[in-house]
Amino acid sequence: MSRSILQQKYARIYKEVSLIPEGTVATYGQIAERIGCGPREVGKALSELPPNTKCPWHRVINAKGMVSIRTGNHVAHLSQEGQLEDEGVEFINGRVDLKVYRWEAEV
Repeated sequence: MSRSILQQKYARIYKEVSLIPEGTVATYGQIAERIGCGPREVGKALSELPPNTKCPWHRVINAKGMVSIRTGNHVAHLSQEGQLEDEGVEFINGRVDLKVYRWEAEV
């Protein structure tokens, strides 16, 4: 895939993630389905955001309702959980109840 096509896809992912309201979450698969790519592509795109981005990447979690642990950094997920808790998202035993907090995007 050419760099410009990849950048366009990432831009679509970032735009979609930017729509997730505070206090809600979306799954990698949910974003992927709306964009027309795979969940791992969503994760890769989010991992390449600059450190001080305005894109609310922290609102994207896995299909189990958990924050995914990053390769090589086994404490970064705690920061993401903290950001979500600051927005009112509750974790019970490390999981978010997707029936309560999942973002239901308009079609």
